[in-house]
Amino acid sequence: MNKLKFGHNTPFMLIAGPCVIENYNTTYDIALYLKKLTKKLNIPFVFKASYDKANRTSINSFRGPGVKDGLDILNSIKTELNINILSDVHNIDEIQHAARILDIIQIPAFLCRQTDFILEIARTGKTVNVKKGQFLAPWDIIPVIEKIKSTGNNDIFITERGTMFGYNNLVVDFRGIKIMQDKTNIPVIFDATHSVQLPGAGDNCSGGQRNLAPTLAKAAIAAGADGLFIEVHPNPDQALCDGPNSLKLDEIESLLSDLKAINSIIKHSQNAASSTSTGI
Repeated sequence: MNKLKFGHNTPFMLIAGPCVIENYNTTYDIALYLKKLTKKLNIPFVFKASYDKANRTSINSFRGPGVKDGLDILNSIKTELNINILSDVHNIDEIQHAARILDIIQIPAFLCRQTDFILEIARTGKTVNVKKGQFLAPWDIIPVIEKIKSTGNNDIFITERGTMFGYNNLVVDFRGIKIMQDKTNIPVIFDATHSVQLPGAGDNCSGGQRNLAPTLAKAAIAAGADGLFIEVHPNPDQALCDGPNSLKLDEIESLLSDLKAINSIIKHSQNAASSTSTGI
């Protein structure tokens, strides 16, 4: 894994990629595009894609190529492009296999309170990304982090993805970013695309409001988020999973440029405040 430095006074990190591996070529092309773009913009980058989406709404929903074929694809892309790879695991039996390839293992939001599952992931020693469940208050993430740390693994970050608000809707409380940072002292990432998801609002699938994702992304960086999680696709309307809340791949450069500018202002303000308080 290429050593990533993010949080505090470092640039925000970008975790981005398609929701799910549709095929090798599409996944590779997305990863290559994102690598070149983030290198151009000097943004730390982690590529994400799921090999098996076990939490789809319908039994007929596309899940991906599966554990073996999906991880083989991710390993090939990781090796050829020399990039860091993140994916989510949904079954305790696949954790050790995934750990041999992934740089960051993601705990899905729906599984973030499954103790044995969390401990098995933590024991791999890999960096762990905890998706905060839509049903948790910001402070409810503390016991989850304590479970991971109990194994001696302190390489952790949290991803905020909104909170259930009635039926088929998510709302983001941006106070949660600061609350989780202060209470855990670990980086907090903001998931800009799942936060505009409308769970179960489609026809046997989830809907989404991708047009609102850039607004939430900017708000999150302004609120002090240490990074962003964004799902992208060359043609979101044709994506096999989470298309309604995915951003169009060739339209994210301007958004990332805006986010860099906002991040620079925030970091400058924080440094100025720190200098004043310490008398430097």
